[in-house]
Amino acid sequence: MRSFQEIYDISAGRHGGTEALEAMLSRPKSAKELAAIPEDRWLAEMSKYIFATGLNWTVIEKKWPGFEEAFHGFELGKCAMMDDRMFDALLTDTRIVRHGAKIGSVRDNAAFLLELRADGGVGKVLGEWPSETFSDLLEMLKKRGSRLGGMTGAYSMRMLGRDSYILSRDVVARLIAEGVVDKTPGSKSSMKAVQGAFNTWMEQSGRSLTEISRVLALSVG
Repeated sequence: MRSFQEIYDISAGRHGGTEALEAMLSRPKSAKELAAIPEDRWLAEMSKYIFATGLNWTVIEKKWPGFEEAFHGFELGKCAMMDDRMFDALLTDTRIVRHGAKIGSVRDNAAFLLELRADGGVGKVLGEWPSETFSDLLEMLKKRGSRLGGMTGAYSMRMLGRDSYILSRDVVARLIAEGVVDKTPGSKSSMKAVQGAFNTWMEQSGRSLTEISRVLALSVG
């Protein structure tokens, strides 16, 4: 496995040097900033990526104001209490993408986020989760949330500013090239290997998962 500096140099060489590369990197928000994000925004972002799965992203973006209206601004209490009448109304609501299982996931994830209040709230729980065990956070989202497995949980964390890696095609290609995995990771053992590699690169560089993930992607694409 190459050192982070070696992979960084590959990325810089592909994209016009270190200054240009640094301009392409983003930094995650602090735990304090994440804790300050309202609960409804966590639910909204998770829901946006759930509904976007399998669809053109521009369709979701165009319809999103309608989603906000239809789901009452993603207020946790109202979404968690979705009854059959509200569910049936949403199934025929042209403001949103009418997909029964995805509509149901909003209710289930609202209930999940309400449960996190017992541990200090979603912003605190997810914001303070150690980056060194990010794979465990993804597993928790998959198990306790609804339709938050695969790429959905990771993308929603990234868009909210939570330190994260995204196993995009280019990132996976770099991980394969470095001998970390031999195919797209999915098993617990392969995810452990991925986390171990990122932890090594964090220790070597002092950089975040977010930055390292982007550097890996840019070393390929």
